[in-house]
Amino acid sequence: MEASPNVEREQLLWKLLNEVKDPEIPPVSMVEMGMIYAVQEQDGVITVEVLPTFLGCPALEIMRLAIVEKLSSIEHVFEVQVQFRYDPAWSSNRISDPAREKLKQFGIAPPPRNHNPEDPWEIECPYCNSPYTTLDNLFGPAACRSILYCKSCKNPFEALKPV
Repeated sequence: MEASPNVEREQLLWKLLNEVKDPEIPPVSMVEMGMIYAVQEQDGVITVEVLPTFLGCPALEIMRLAIVEKLSSIEHVFEVQVQFRYDPAWSSNRISDPAREKLKQFGIAPPPRNHNPEDPWEIECPYCNSPYTTLDNLFGPAACRSILYCKSCKNPFEALKPV
């Protein structure tokens, strides 16, 4: 049984959105980060709902432009609308398992799943997997990342904050 044209079209939209990279972490797509909440198309207008990782993220316009550019290339698309949603809030649990591996390969420790804010944040080094790490600075190069130091391999690294 073949997929309907609507299902095929939706699959195409998700495939193309999976090519839109997180502007601050290039090896990972916005889909893999769990930031794309919904996509729909009606009468040549595509609407993409995006969950920013943090309120006030400075990369929102870059994300919007990348999504519009990617989806505008599709035949019979007249407009691409990007809507940023804050309800439901993005959670680090939305990050896919493949994205977690890509983060580690990029030198960023992924956040733990289902982290209780009351519990200590335990982070393994993305380079050597050692749990012997210390938090150097809660505030990293982006609001969603912190800077840590591995006492085993002596490398500084970043970690995505659990949200």
